[in-house]
Amino acid sequence: MQANPRIPYRLANRQKPLRGPGGKRLIVHLVVNIEHWPFDREMPRKLLTAPHGREQVPDVPNFCWADYGMRAGMARLLALLAGRGLPVSASINATVIDSYPDCAAAIREAGWEFIGHGMHQTSLQGGAGERDVIRRALEKLTAFTGKPVRGWLSPGLRETGATPDILAAEGIEYLCDWSVDDVPHWMQARPRDLIAMPYTLELNDSVVYAVEKHSSAEMLRRLETTLACFDSATEPAGAKVLGIGLHPHLIGVPHRLPYLAEMLDLLQARGDVAFLTGSQIADWFAREAVE
Repeated sequence: MQANPRIPYRLANRQKPLRGPGGKRLIVHLVVNIEHWPFDREMPRKLLTAPHGREQVPDVPNFCWADYGMRAGMARLLALLAGRGLPVSASINATVIDSYPDCAAAIREAGWEFIGHGMHQTSLQGGAGERDVIRRALEKLTAFTGKPVRGWLSPGLRETGATPDILAAEGIEYLCDWSVDDVPHWMQARPRDLIAMPYTLELNDSVVYAVEKHSSAEMLRRLETTLACFDSATEPAGAKVLGIGLHPHLIGVPHRLPYLAEMLDLLQARGDVAFLTGSQIADWFAREAVE
């Protein structure tokens, strides 16, 4: 029995090297997670703990932490990324369309790719009706954008055992929850296989700032070290995908956004980097994997 139930195992240095698009050896996937944290429910993550550990709803300080990101943080991110002309994937709760209409419209106008991210920020493991939640989310995003949704990132990256099969049946082509390598992989699902898209928990502001609680410069420092490792002679040959996970209430605050700008400066200064959306990466991988 293979260790991973969906993706057959192989050492990275024993895989066929992938040729990068246009000869580029590093593909950068910017993923901005755009979420609706319902005011009348327990918050999915907390910055400020409750006095005496007694959690209550409404949770005003932690709701406002996220709400600030959807107001000020998203405005900063849209301006920064649009100013550089960079392609972006928006992992978006479908109810953002109704709860934050200005934001949803601005993302659509900016040409960001919409990736399914549930209805609102609640784990798919949290109750029954998973198939209905996924279907309603995809239908809502498709109606809003006029385009089929090709990618999915589960809220909190949490799945049930059936999630990949449900997503495949609903027309999803790539899934960001199974980040097992620096390159995409085919993953087993029914009625058809999916592409396991490299995302990240290491270059992810939610982990770096909300979980590990590092200083504001930590994302930049990690990127610098990651690139040094990728450039070393011991790394396997072939192109790699570097996912960068961002949240407007974390990276979009004033003391962190300048470091994101420095990260983009560092990447854009390299001659071997291609910025692509999730669908562009999936199309590139599907071509390379069959050649």
